[in-house]
Amino acid sequence: MARILLAEDEEILRMLVLDTLEDEGYEIDEAVDGQEAYEKLSENDYDLVILDYMMPRMTGLEVVEKTRAVLNKKEMKMMILSAKNQQSDRERMKEAGADYFMSKPFSPQQLLETIGEILGA
Repeated sequence: MARILLAEDEEILRMLVLDTLEDEGYEIDEAVDGQEAYEKLSENDYDLVILDYMMPRMTGLEVVEKTRAVLNKKEMKMMILSAKNQQSDRERMKEAGADYFMSKPFSPQQLLETIGEILGA
């Protein structure tokens, strides 16, 4: 099954997503802030990275930019979760290198369907 990195600083949301994905058989690594996510990305490869936009120590956007530029992981699929869903925000995320965007709030089923589409399941 696919290996996913989940970076979300809100514990309740992180646990909800973690439980949802583990129930579907995904292997999940988790990070509580952007810096921890970046450190895990520097050491591991993932089929998908799911990042909260607004996190301490490094935003999801900064993680995407740094992962693409410094770690040169251009093929890794990256999704940003955010309550910031203005068109300008979405364009900024795409410019940074995010492949996908999901607006908060979202349902577990919506998340699973999107991940299935991304991973071709």
